Amino acid sequence: MDDRELIYDWNEAGEHWEKPAFRIQLDDETLRDGLQSPSVKSPPIEEKIRVLHLMDRLGVDTADIGLPGAGPHVVEDVTRLAREIRESKLRIQANCAARTVRQDITPVIEISQKVGLPIEVCTFIGSSPIRQFAENWTLDMMLQHTEEAVTYAVSHGLPVMYVTEDTVRARPETLRRLFLTAIACGARRLCLCDTVGHATPTGAANLVRFALEVVRESAAEVELDWHGHCDRGLAVVNTLAAIRAGASRVHACAIGIGERVGNTPMDQLLVNLRLLGWIDHDLAALPEYCERVSRATGVPIPPNYPVVGRDAFRTGTGVHAAAVIKAFKKGEDWLADRVYSGVPASWVGRRQTIEIGPMSGESNVIHWLEEQGIEPTPERVRAVFQRAKVVDRILTDDEIRAALAGQAETRI
Repeated sequence: MDDRELIYDWNEAGEHWEKPAFRIQLDDETLRDGLQSPSVKSPPIEEKIRVLHLMDRLGVDTADIGLPGAGPHVVEDVTRLAREIRESKLRIQANCAARTVRQDITPVIEISQKVGLPIEVCTFIGSSPIRQFAENWTLDMMLQHTEEAVTYAVSHGLPVMYVTEDTVRARPETLRRLFLTAIACGARRLCLCDTVGHATPTGAANLVRFALEVVRESAAEVELDWHGHCDRGLAVVNTLAAIRAGASRVHACAIGIGERVGNTPMDQLLVNLRLLGWIDHDLAALPEYCERVSRATGVPIPPNYPVVGRDAFRTGTGVHAAAVIKAFKKGEDWLADRVYSGVPASWVGRRQTIEIGPMSGESNVIHWLEEQGIEPTPERVRAVFQRAKVVDRILTDDEIRAALAGQAETRI
């Protein structure tokens, strides 16, 4: 028996999300956009290299390895990361952020030539009227910057992704002119940005469909990227909506780090894409990837964080635990992994864990004792169960053993 016989999936009943006809690509922004969070500490280059290797293990296609126009310290790190990709023969490819000015693009060209690795230039400019007003930009000036920047990068043999910041709040006529100019100058990707986390899934899809119309109008072979932020808590579903509408590459950061409340979480995105059947990536390295980024940046992973949080596959509630325990007793790990979980713990190298606390039943205690190779006698079960009912949290293993020891002493 498999899960399809035991789970009726309303996600697939009636109208549902078909797998896109194109291969979904992933761009990891952890080492650039993710580090713009005001709460992170910038990791040393050794940690960045370790994270880069974990991205590669997870099947991420491209990584933004920095904005070398920011100064010599970034140039040094970007050069080292680019060299690591080449020397370690990683599958992941490199790109770099750059404003639409030559002084930002030149270091990318120089690093690419020095290392002998093609680096995609992600040249960006604000596009919304509110940004134009704040910056005192005219459309003519924006078009000029776009033309000069894209032409300059392309003339040096580098692939270009043209990035419009705050795309979701930009006027269609402005975007059309910016996109067509970038495409005419040789950009082969357009990145649509929800820079301030404004979009809803409908808005994300509308924008992608509009951009595809412009691409068709240009008659060029250009693909679309989606870059989202979490301000409304909609980053993951917006990204899925953008893919459904035709965005072939999407951006995200480990554990959702980034400016303000952060970028689309790469870990949650990977899990959802796999659950949808849109990718088949091996996610075994996902906990290590998230934990490594957490330690390197000083951003803690909340206990209730999806999939990689400490509590993601733990339960101390009697009714829930009883169902999981019964599934374990049937000798079917896949059943225990799904009876009270929407995400299989085994995908990320974990297992459903039964804890003992004030909301537990005796079945929790019996299961814990059996897992430890301890015979669950009525006296032992009662001693631990009674202890659990007078605390306000989950018991630690030491506390459980102390309760057992106390029961043994009482008996003597």
